[in-house]
Amino acid sequence: MNYRPLPDTDRLPYALYRADQVRRLDRLAIEVFGIPGIELMNRAGAVAYRVLRARWPQARRITVLAGTGNNGGDGYVVARLAQADGLAVRVLQLGETDRVRGEAALSLGAYRNAGGVIEAARELPPATDLYVDALLGTGLERPVTGRWAEVIAALNAQRAPVVALDMPSGLHADTGRVMGAAVRASATVSFIGLKLGLFVGAGAQYRGELHFSALDLPARVYAGEILAAARIDWARESRSLPPRSRIAHKGDCGHVLVVGGAPGMSGAARLAGEAALRAGAGLVTVATHPRHAEWLNLDRPELMVSGVESAGDLDALIERADVVAIGPGLGRTDWGRGLWARMRALSRPLVVDADALNLLAETPGCGPDWVLTPHPGEAARLLGVTTAEIESDRLASARRLQERFGGVVVLKGAGTIVRGPAPRLPAVCSQGNPGMATAGAGDVLTGVIAALRAQGLDAEEAARAGVCLHAAAGDRAAHTGERGLIAGDIIAALRGLSNGLDGED
Repeated sequence: MNYRPLPDTDRLPYALYRADQVRRLDRLAIEVFGIPGIELMNRAGAVAYRVLRARWPQARRITVLAGTGNNGGDGYVVARLAQADGLAVRVLQLGETDRVRGEAALSLGAYRNAGGVIEAARELPPATDLYVDALLGTGLERPVTGRWAEVIAALNAQRAPVVALDMPSGLHADTGRVMGAAVRASATVSFIGLKLGLFVGAGAQYRGELHFSALDLPARVYAGEILAAARIDWARESRSLPPRSRIAHKGDCGHVLVVGGAPGMSGAARLAGEAALRAGAGLVTVATHPRHAEWLNLDRPELMVSGVESAGDLDALIERADVVAIGPGLGRTDWGRGLWARMRALSRPLVVDADALNLLAETPGCGPDWVLTPHPGEAARLLGVTTAEIESDRLASARRLQERFGGVVVLKGAGTIVRGPAPRLPAVCSQGNPGMATAGAGDVLTGVIAALRAQGLDAEEAARAGVCLHAAAGDRAAHTGERGLIAGDIIAALRGLSNGLDGED
């Protein structure tokens, strides 16, 4: 029978899988669709070899580090192809070759039959142009120790680029957790399905440039597998923004109320308010402490500002607002606590950030129509665990937050996760950069999500689109360098991106 293959594209797929799911897809391709396992291994090695030759065309000396499983089998294919191309190839084996089984053994035999030599991995060669990491792959469930950890440490200490096959060795395929030691790859070539761990946890730090091939599997192989998560980016989420009516007025574009800005923290509320304007809200009011209400909008007169002495002063402002963003610079004094208590008692769509999240952690409750935007530290306080526990499995942490507090959860960080009520898939943003680890960036995100919510998107749509717009704006701002990027640079990029004028990242 002929089946339509799932095409490889220049853009990465949006489907993310756990390691066990990819193994099931692999078995299905072999057992039901009749593709021999050695054929899939040959395809994987050929794809990886094409990537490394295209990316490092000057490399003439290649060292393959091979384990005893199928990941090592892929590495033998790369070695055989490189040798046939006239490159100087060394294969360093970890683990005894007599432990190699199945398709990997066939691949090993093909490499030897072509004249290839396999050496024990005693030490890394002093001169090589490129390494191929074919040690461990996706099946790792226990910490890397002993000789394996030593080799990974030596690999990370040298300067030549490293291409990882399927997953950087030592990185957990589901959580992105470093299992004792992990290879810091210059590039990773992933096969059949993108693994979740490449996008969460430490994945972005260890994977390098990411390439993908479905190995020409029939599309029907994937039909029965429910995704672990969806990858999201601005190229896709921008479609959720409705076009502006030609007869729109500012009231049609939503009114955002930002509540925050205790004494000494007025900048946070100001950043959230300006971000809401740049993300398209028709009206933005900042309800802030009277101490700085008179001058907060001096250089941004488009913002309306109202000084609030106490919670009762909020009522008229809330009545006019479509969405309330609360938390930026709110503080945890009596003033901030009073405003938070008032907002919890009223029914308005909320975006909850910063100190509002810390106050929520003190008196937990469930809200059906709010978006919570914690960073890992705030998430830890909300769940009563450590930050390390949050980061050890970010997807599970987002699920626990959503189940406990309701609404939609945005767990910020590298690979920001958006989690709404089940059975909707969690989403992982694949954009953003380390330059966004800067004061005020979270306040900007709060304003962006609130603005999109005010323009008619539901809570989860606004969270997904807002996270991606914010991340894409951060990437746009980082075109002149990540170091020194400030929150205002992110705001400056919002308008062009939200109108499709700056292209795609």
